[in-house]
Amino acid sequence: MKDIFDLALFQNTIRTATPLILAALGGLLTMHAGILNIGMEGMILLGAFFGVLGSYFFSSSLMGVVLAVISGILIGALFGFFVIELKSDEFIIGIAINIFAGGLTVFLLRSIFGVKGAFSSPDIVPLPDVYIPFLDKINFLDKIFNNHSILVYVSWILVALVYILLYKTPYGYWIRGVGEHEEALETAGINPKKVKYVSSILCGMFCGLAGAHLSLGYLTLFTENMSAGKGFIALAAIIFGNSNPINVYGASLLFGFFDALGIRVQSLGIPSQFTQMIPYLATVIVLFGVAQKKLVKGKAD
Repeated sequence: MKDIFDLALFQNTIRTATPLILAALGGLLTMHAGILNIGMEGMILLGAFFGVLGSYFFSSSLMGVVLAVISGILIGALFGFFVIELKSDEFIIGIAINIFAGGLTVFLLRSIFGVKGAFSSPDIVPLPDVYIPFLDKINFLDKIFNNHSILVYVSWILVALVYILLYKTPYGYWIRGVGEHEEALETAGINPKKVKYVSSILCGMFCGLAGAHLSLGYLTLFTENMSAGKGFIALAAIIFGNSNPINVYGASLLFGFFDALGIRVQSLGIPSQFTQMIPYLATVIVLFGVAQKKLVKGKAD
């Protein structure tokens, strides 16, 4: 058991939690704006693909991140157009985006790179790791928090920025207001559609960053459907964290821990088909607990 529950497990927890954190930060913005975005899975997948595309052709991880973010902006705007402007069902549009992203990335993978399943190359430039000098003086801090992809540390900063945006700025009040009482916000002279559009686009940007971390930070390759349900787990983190950035960050770390644990227990000889179920099983259990708590609270009221 010592080989499983060691410092490396917690180091991997931070890495596996990062795409969940980034996607969840975007999803909680649309959640506050009154939109449940289940299309985050597809947005992450597109971000992962275009991250590799940009890094490979421009020999720059920065360009990979830029293309990943642009793909997120475009798909976020598309999602917003259908849901906000055309008033389409958000669940159907979210599912459509997930299917579209899966099909498009498979098509582009074969058309551009001429491969099936996965693409890797030494020409893909990974995201740089960040070394923090003073952490090496304390062994466990050095092993857990040092030498991570730059997006790991960016995600921590974004948690604070999103919290400030939501609870310390007028625009954050508008985002929360449009989800709670849209008519009151409109009466105050604020256009609810614009606020929802911005929230949807920001969600796409965050999911693009999550995808870039997957394909350029956590790994240095692209595989078909490599988002592997992370968009849905991020949605579970939003629900579990009650759409509060700090709580959502904690929930993402929890799910990231179970993901990292699933990878580590493979060393015990347990088939990968079972170990890969661990993060999803944990998600189901957590959501069941949240539903039960709300049910009990509803009966009490």
